[in-house]
Amino acid sequence: MAALSPLSVVLLVAVTVGLAAAILAWRERPEPGATWLAVLLAGQVWWATFLVFELEATTLPAKALWYDVQWVGVVVIPVGWLFFALAYTGYDRYVTPFSVAMVSVVPAATVAVAAAGDPGNLLAADRVVRETAVGTFLKVVPGPLYYIIAGYTYLLGAVGSVPLIQLIRDDARPFRGQSAALLVGTAAPWAGSVAYLSGAIPVPGLDPTPLVFGVSGVAYLLALSRFRLLTLAPAPRRRARQLVFEQLHDPVFVVGTEGLLVDLNESAAETFGVDRRAAIGEPASAVVPKYDAVRELDDGGEDKPRAIRVVGRDGQRPYEATIRDVVDDHDRTTARVITYHDVGAYLGQQQRLNVLNRVFRHDVRTETNLILGYLEQLRSDPTDERALSVISESAERMLDLSERTRTAGELFDPTDESEWTPLPTVVNEAVAEARADDPDARTEVGDVPTVPVRGVLVVVLENLCSNALQHNDADAPWMRVDAAVSDGWVEITVADDGPGIDPAEYDVLDRGTETPLRHGSGIGLWIVKWGVDHLGGRISFDERDPAGTLVTVAVPLDRAATGAEDEGAEASEPPADGPSAAGGSVSRRAPPDAGR
Repeated sequence: MAALSPLSVVLLVAVTVGLAAAILAWRERPEPGATWLAVLLAGQVWWATFLVFELEATTLPAKALWYDVQWVGVVVIPVGWLFFALAYTGYDRYVTPFSVAMVSVVPAATVAVAAAGDPGNLLAADRVVRETAVGTFLKVVPGPLYYIIAGYTYLLGAVGSVPLIQLIRDDARPFRGQSAALLVGTAAPWAGSVAYLSGAIPVPGLDPTPLVFGVSGVAYLLALSRFRLLTLAPAPRRRARQLVFEQLHDPVFVVGTEGLLVDLNESAAETFGVDRRAAIGEPASAVVPKYDAVRELDDGGEDKPRAIRVVGRDGQRPYEATIRDVVDDHDRTTARVITYHDVGAYLGQQQRLNVLNRVFRHDVRTETNLILGYLEQLRSDPTDERALSVISESAERMLDLSERTRTAGELFDPTDESEWTPLPTVVNEAVAEARADDPDARTEVGDVPTVPVRGVLVVVLENLCSNALQHNDADAPWMRVDAAVSDGWVEITVADDGPGIDPAEYDVLDRGTETPLRHGSGIGLWIVKWGVDHLGGRISFDERDPAGTLVTVAVPLDRAATGAEDEGAEASEPPADGPSAAGGSVSRRAPPDAGR
């Protein structure tokens, strides 16, 4: 048996190294790019293996046969390289069966032509055997398809190298090392191929490309072992960064320097009802909620509002908007990122703590002192009926205050989603509760549409109805509840003929905080406000002629439950007069016409 030629020995070394790297890559599946790296290395092993057969063959037909078989490995390498680079660097959305099929059309056609015996001499215009000092080679005169597949191979290689070149400048040292090793591994065969096609190789018929596969194999083995190529790939990092932007709970908009919308995340689209495809490229003022007000906030100023109220799919909510510049490597601002953070739960909790502190610090202490004072009076005169009556009424007020306080602490938990209830059921339950408290009251219920609302609305209406009757000094106080639906919102009005609400109550609710000298007289209206805020609605107060108050509560309807369409449309404003950009959800309007 004849000994192998020195070139065959070198090729077998390259085969051994490449096979070891291919097995190592295959074992790392399903890490990003592992399968495609194994395919690439398998292509190199295939090409080098059958080149050994070609070199050791002694006749022209035998050499031509093994030459044609090598085309399988030749065309597999660039395809494997491209999709490995895309999957490894996190561009796996481009690695689909369709894209693989499209990229493989030219390589598959090349293999088919080679398998058919190269009819028309498309791959090789001529083939001759040449004797040289280093061995016997098959010298091939390239045909037209040969140049096409060669150019196509370089194109795939260049495209695959782009994301890897980007990693060389990465801050993470392992990724820089990985990228450098990979580029060396692919640049070596490219250099050999270019040298062959340009005629720079002095040995006729010698294509050095497979010979440098040993360099590629060593580079890939170094990347796999030293730089943890597949166990520490950048693909998850890229995907994680995309995930942070896309899945961030806060709505985010990216606005270019010319004021056009560049991007927005999924939360922004869902929260504010924005069509992402249609919105990108539009003026930010037409898409970003309260864009002008947000820009004013960014300009600073001591009197700037703390939060901006925006109407979205969940109704009207307070948001704190932050703006951050996107700066390139030359310190030039290329875009601005606007983030909306829903502070409704935080503000509601802050208000509840503030009000409950006042309740225990002021109201409970006042009632306790009242009870203690009349208890002293009872000690001196146990038959004092008035003292007993005052103590009983004070105890009842404390019990009522305790129940309302418990409701305020439990009902508006932001993590609790109450069930949807038909509006007539909610209204009837609230009116029935008011009638039970004051059987002599005259209560009326007007037209109430059958639409689903959250159960929290029951507590809101119960407190409104209770206030309407309890604070009315008439022998037979009057109250009426009406409701109407308009543009995705339900508007409920509670009218009475009482003395009206002290303007100080409006001011405290509108300001959103209490002070020792400025606070509400109870907790009922606060529960109403918190409930409306929890539902993403708004509340307004009107005076009635000749006496009384008209309270209007507007809350958004559930789009799915009401069969609303046009999911891409922006949420409309509440039917009542909306607050200012930084105002609260409470407003006081001018007196309506008489008889309303």
